[in-house]
Amino acid sequence: MKKVVRLLLTIALALVVFTGFRWYRYITNTDSPYDEIGITLNNAMPGPINAWGCAKLKTTFGSSLPPYGCAAENATQWK
Repeated sequence: MKKVVRLLLTIALALVVFTGFRWYRYITNTDSPYDEIGITLNNAMPGPINAWGCAKLKTTFGSSLPPYGCAAENATQWK
């Protein structure tokens, strides 16, 4: 039973690390703010983490339209 629990915890930890790395790579990119996977991950993050990610994207891509999850009510301005 311990081996099964350890295996499940290892898989869960690997998933969290991989997802976190993929999200951070999207937030710190300099190519485009419109990566579909990155947008989905950033939108799924809790409020403060999403806000930090959107602020980071805004400093890099402030002159372009914001991606989904970082747009204000009119969808043309950043949060």
